[in-house]
Amino acid sequence: MGHDPVAAATAAIDEANRHDPNRDGDEPLALAEGRKAERWVVELAADADDALRLAARAHHLRRWEVPRTSYPEGRAGYLRWRRDQKTRHARELGALLAEAGVDEATTIRATEIVAKRGLGTDPEVQVFEDAVSLTFLETQLASMVDRLDADHLVGVVAKTLAKMSDDGRRAAGTVDLDPASAEIVARALASS
Repeated sequence: MGHDPVAAATAAIDEANRHDPNRDGDEPLALAEGRKAERWVVELAADADDALRLAARAHHLRRWEVPRTSYPEGRAGYLRWRRDQKTRHARELGALLAEAGVDEATTIRATEIVAKRGLGTDPEVQVFEDAVSLTFLETQLASMVDRLDADHLVGVVAKTLAKMSDDGRRAAGTVDLDPASAEIVARALASS
């Protein structure tokens, strides 16, 4: 059997994310998030192609290396950090895919999806956005419940839901969450 570039790329993404010091249960956070985002992609779009699946797997590629705290506090600093992270993730994903031997068209498309080019007009980028938003609810919401006021957190989740498609919002109601997080999501869904 010959070299499978997509399998090699997936393994390289997972290896890069295995070094995340942050945790989701007993595994590195970025590794767990990649697996969960790809699972959501497949659930939302059973015919998802390699580019979309690889983008989902790498949506937080080595994210811990540039922590949020390395940018100024406040919304402007947060938005700049997110924008810079998307650009970095796309660049690093492109290099990983090329090294694994993934064809140029798939590599270009995966990096476009990770960078969210076409959000609001490109159906695959929307599936990606839905998947990473659902992954956020699964992996990060519970830790925020203890740190943020419930009404503020409902607003955060409502903003996340506003970026999602109808299918994505429906899926948000099915995410397996602890009771406090489920209540936040239910309130945000009711307000959207």
